[in-house]
Amino acid sequence: MQRMLNVGVIGCGNISAAYLKAAPKVGNFNIAACADIDAPRARAKAAEFNVPRACTVEELLAADDIHIVLNLTVPGAHADIARRALAAGKHTYCEKPLAVNTADGQGVLELARRNNLCVGCAPDTFLGGGIQTARKLLDAGLIGQVVGATANMMCHGHESWHPDPAFYYQSGGGPMFDMGPYYLTAMVNLLGPMRRVAGLARVSFPERLITSEPKSGTRIAVETPTHIAGLLEFASGAIGTITTSFDVWHASVPRIEIYGSEGSMRVPDPNTFSGPVEVRLRGETQWKTMPLEFPENARGIGLVDMAAAIAENRPLRASGELAFHVLAAMEAMLETPKSGAYAELPTANRPTALPAGLPEWQV
Repeated sequence: MQRMLNVGVIGCGNISAAYLKAAPKVGNFNIAACADIDAPRARAKAAEFNVPRACTVEELLAADDIHIVLNLTVPGAHADIARRALAAGKHTYCEKPLAVNTADGQGVLELARRNNLCVGCAPDTFLGGGIQTARKLLDAGLIGQVVGATANMMCHGHESWHPDPAFYYQSGGGPMFDMGPYYLTAMVNLLGPMRRVAGLARVSFPERLITSEPKSGTRIAVETPTHIAGLLEFASGAIGTITTSFDVWHASVPRIEIYGSEGSMRVPDPNTFSGPVEVRLRGETQWKTMPLEFPENARGIGLVDMAAAIAENRPLRASGELAFHVLAAMEAMLETPKSGAYAELPTANRPTALPAGLPEWQV
């Protein structure tokens, strides 16, 4: 039987609840401690989800019984916390993005290699039933050879609903770093790694007004592009496009569509774990909804896979290397407007597909 690994959570904000809810459902890790720079928030989360202890970040990193640090801090702190966890001899799994720039991301991966430790990183939505079903159908050749793909994430930002939206408009935020990981990770899972990318980017509104509580009336200076359009060339030869925006009031474009020599596929929202997957082959007059062939799963399945990979000494699916590949693409799409040139990307392995027939929370 696989050893139960203890996980310590650093960062007890909004996203932590999803992981804390998942923990009792899985069989290979246990949330053993919560830490946050806001001590009352850590204590509140520990009490709400029956976590044995709340402590400081320093105490958690020094604890001998913590095997994996689950890094749920704000993006600007991801690399620092990851480095501290690795230096303390602990594996680390991070919310997306891996870091706010490739220099920091590379430093995290190099430290992990030197210390013989694992780095995992969200998103893990590509391990849900929707995108895994799409992956199986693509691998089976249902729509033929993939020619191209498009991905679109458009909304008008977070200041109308998020309790503390300022970091979405700072370095490491914006629609590409916030939502791009879901879309690009899904596309790499489906189509394989990207070879090169280019982008155009702009700030449409230099200031944002928060209308959500508790900071309603506060103005935010926008420090990062909020409308980005990118071109993607995949190693397979397929050509893709991606648009991410916090500047669009209304849109009716697909989340992800894939175009093949024998038909087209609509892929589920990559920020979800379910469906629908729709296919329309050449000569057909209607889209068909395909039955999902994998369990839905939920946020935390990437951490389940990480714990299993550590026990089995195999590569992670939601790996730091995959997250770095996506980070390099996102950074390049924000930088190439200055040069007008394509950026070549470090390669990455396509994640291994989940085996068919697994029950929920199994990898």
